[in-house]
Amino acid sequence: MLYNLSMHERVQDITPEKPVRRITRVVKVGKVLIGGDALIVVQSMTATKTQDVEATVGQIKALQAAGAGIVRIAVDSRRDVEVLAEIRERTDAVLSVDLQENWRLALLVAPYVNKIRYNPGHLHHHERDKSVRDKVAFIADAAANHNCAIRIGVNCGSVDPELANRFGDDTISPMVESALEHCQILDGLGFDRYVVSLKDSDPKKVVEANRRFASLMPDVPLHLGVTEAGLPILGEAKTRLAFFLLLASGIGETLRVSLTVPNRLKTLEISTGYQIIKDVFEGKVPQTTFGETEGFNLISCPSCSRVENEAFVDLAERVAETSAFAREHQIDVAVMGCRVNGPGETDRADLGLWCGPTHVNLMQKDKRLGAFTYEEIIPRYKEALNRLITERGES
Repeated sequence: MLYNLSMHERVQDITPEKPVRRITRVVKVGKVLIGGDALIVVQSMTATKTQDVEATVGQIKALQAAGAGIVRIAVDSRRDVEVLAEIRERTDAVLSVDLQENWRLALLVAPYVNKIRYNPGHLHHHERDKSVRDKVAFIADAAANHNCAIRIGVNCGSVDPELANRFGDDTISPMVESALEHCQILDGLGFDRYVVSLKDSDPKKVVEANRRFASLMPDVPLHLGVTEAGLPILGEAKTRLAFFLLLASGIGETLRVSLTVPNRLKTLEISTGYQIIKDVFEGKVPQTTFGETEGFNLISCPSCSRVENEAFVDLAERVAETSAFAREHQIDVAVMGCRVNGPGETDRADLGLWCGPTHVNLMQKDKRLGAFTYEEIIPRYKEALNRLITERGES
């Protein structure tokens, strides 16, 4: 299997010819078709605060004009739901809604959107007396009654704890098993209008997880993405590598490029997605060595409406600049913009910066080193980075 080879060998093993697309079932999302012989759908997510209707509608329209087939919005509260009706009235874009822990909001958002995305790992946090199947059934019922599709969105930073513990250091199998479990639940409920995503910040793991899932569930459309890919240059390189390996072998019916960019540059996710697809189908092999050698790796989540302080994007850029001296060291640093992905991703990284409204939590694995203002954090981070390098005897 290609994904058992080194990253360099895998890239070179794919003949630069027009890929042959696999044929999955078709999932209708509003006026957009995913799967079958439909074109690959490029999508993105709004980074404005959902309750800022003017800004959110403006960004939806900008993304739509840039070619987004689907635009995703985060809904975390009933107030977000209340403004969703107004947003729907002001745009004809195909909208997806992103549910987090509050799965019961599915019933309230379904009348205004075309697709509901839920994260299997988040269904364990609220109302633990209810089974996961019952919660999925609630979401599926809301979707079916309002003509919505569903995305089962599995994310490396928030996998079901029981599955994560079962597989130990293997972080790929829990994602695949989670996706398979939820496909089985939806199939058992008679709901087949769904797509699946398996996302990790490591492009190698994205390739392996999606290849493994595609071999087991060839009929299910896949939404591709490298989560928290990072700032544009490295983020595009990681994404390009994963997408090339998957798309060139026929896997992937829709995709999102997740970049850490300010709001004014959000459409870069769309243009980059289309350029990658074009390059893959023209047989252009990525000229990147990411994953072939060891070294510093910055993980940072894409700007989205859950980011609690827009200074997060600038902070990610300052962390990259500050870390330039450490580029030869094998260190993973995660800069996370909100409470949703913050805890999971910073626990996995060697050093983590988990951003809140006014302060940044500095983490070393799951150990909290302190909370500092956005002005204080960089020198504190540099101290921690130097200390880590010294502890490892790498100075």
